[in-house]
Amino acid sequence: MDAGPTIRITQVADYVFTVDFGAALPELVTDEAPPIGGGTGPFPEQILISGVANCLCASLVFALGKFRQDARGVGAEAQCRVERNAEGRLRITGIDVRIGLGAAAAEMPRIDRVLEQFERFCTVSESVKAGIPVSVSVTDGDGTRLK
Repeated sequence: MDAGPTIRITQVADYVFTVDFGAALPELVTDEAPPIGGGTGPFPEQILISGVANCLCASLVFALGKFRQDARGVGAEAQCRVERNAEGRLRITGIDVRIGLGAAAAEMPRIDRVLEQFERFCTVSESVKAGIPVSVSVTDGDGTRLK
């Protein structure tokens, strides 16, 4: 079994932390959102959904390349649902990722093949799905929903 990536988190003050990704990358400052924290950096829920959305986009780019499809850019917006569980604790109960392609579907003759498999390449979303539902939609450059 291969060891996965490692990070180091250090408290700076109150809910402010630095995330150290290693010598080659700058540190990331995180914080809780107001009123708990000062909102000086992304908070954990944002980091989680950014990881899910980023991995899905990268997996889509990989699949597009595999089928030689030019999407003319890929972008996404992600949102999570936060609700209280039976004990009254906040929990993420779902993640919605909306991916947009720059090109129209008609310009990508094998887009159906790409869409049927790209999610399976995504390490993060496929892992998160084991505990949190993740829904994914894809639209083309004309705004047509493809998935």
